[in-house]
Amino acid sequence: MDHQRLILLLFLFLPTCFSFSFQTPSNNEFSNQSCSLKQQILELANSPSTVKWMKRIRREIHEYPELAYEEFRTSAIIRRELDLLGVPYKWPVAGTGVVAKIGSGPPPFVALRADMDALPIQEMVDWEYKSKVDGKMHACAHDAHVAVLLGAAKILQEMKDLLQTTVVLIFQPAEERGTGAKDMIEEKVLEDVGAIFALHYGAEYPSGVVASRPGEFLAGCGSFKAKIHGKGGLAGVPQHCFDPVLAASTSVISLQSIVSREADPLDSQVLSVAMIHAESAHDIIPDSATFGGTYRAFSKKSFYELRKRIEEVIKGQAEVHRCSAEVELFGNEHPTIPPTTNDVRIYELVQQVSSKIVGEDNIELAPLSTGSEDFAFYLEKVPGTFILIGNQNEKSGSRYPAHSPYFFIDEDVLPIGAAIHAAFALSYHSYSTNSYSL
Repeated sequence: MDHQRLILLLFLFLPTCFSFSFQTPSNNEFSNQSCSLKQQILELANSPSTVKWMKRIRREIHEYPELAYEEFRTSAIIRRELDLLGVPYKWPVAGTGVVAKIGSGPPPFVALRADMDALPIQEMVDWEYKSKVDGKMHACAHDAHVAVLLGAAKILQEMKDLLQTTVVLIFQPAEERGTGAKDMIEEKVLEDVGAIFALHYGAEYPSGVVASRPGEFLAGCGSFKAKIHGKGGLAGVPQHCFDPVLAASTSVISLQSIVSREADPLDSQVLSVAMIHAESAHDIIPDSATFGGTYRAFSKKSFYELRKRIEEVIKGQAEVHRCSAEVELFGNEHPTIPPTTNDVRIYELVQQVSSKIVGEDNIELAPLSTGSEDFAFYLEKVPGTFILIGNQNEKSGSRYPAHSPYFFIDEDVLPIGAAIHAAFALSYHSYSTNSYSL
């Protein structure tokens, strides 16, 4: 094992830089070098010039938010900064995406991903760098995600002599649409990638806390829309009609029994009908009725079984009432996103690396969440892990959840994200070649 790889392993596995009782000079020497590596990452991430630079990038992106597949200005900012860092990249990828590479090591590569798109929300936070685009806002921290991945690029570029593999930086469009990751994968951004990592800032935890969980983490999310076709007529003579409103109503009630009577109570699932529409006349039975909603589950098996049963129940109930049904489960407006399932070994590596950056006291086991993330598409192809970094800070005004018009970033957490990205990339190769059977 070469000297640099051993230093990286010690960085990963030694709990602190001052807690060892080994007395041999070689152990003390390597321990000091391990601490030196961690210290170098933290110093680069927290240097005043780097922090100021990340804040400037985040604020520039925040002022000009762009929706899915419209991120032309954002990708131009990314390319401008990569050029200044001397990092090569490919553009366009999936329309507006950027993919950069640092290092020249052999596969398996390690990938880091940041999403770029904003939301159709009017910002209500009154501050110097408020959105200048009416009806659009970075209310889900994607501006910060881009800034910290560029921060990681800066760190890794300065430490690239220590890289044992190639780091792939994925700046992805259209996460909020739920299709960006799939489009990036189709353009082969995961070619030769052995592991992938992403983070998300949010106000669920105090600033600086890192939270995640092994295995199932975020629910898969799908939507459905059903149109029941019947035979309309006068409501006063219903015997001449095939009532689609009745068929739709019994379908809605029957759908609730899937979760309450068919699903394992310990296997959390959600099925909610959120929309129903027929005609507006009070004395006419319409020819059709439409309803729709969302379904969510944590295991892939339950998720796809739930989807199957939704269609079966709706079509069955329509037939009972002498109607027919069309069920749409793969709409472009609300695409299906699979469950986000963290790879256990990559999760362990990320937890160990994160604890070096924020300390053991700031590592938490996150609960399961019915939120969804299109990062799940990457995790279907390669092992990886998704984490949350706390952004809750009353003093900075960061206390509202994502997708709120009052969402705000505590910019003090930017160096933490950059450091964790960089530390994971630097540690992955040594970890994988010594702990995995690849």
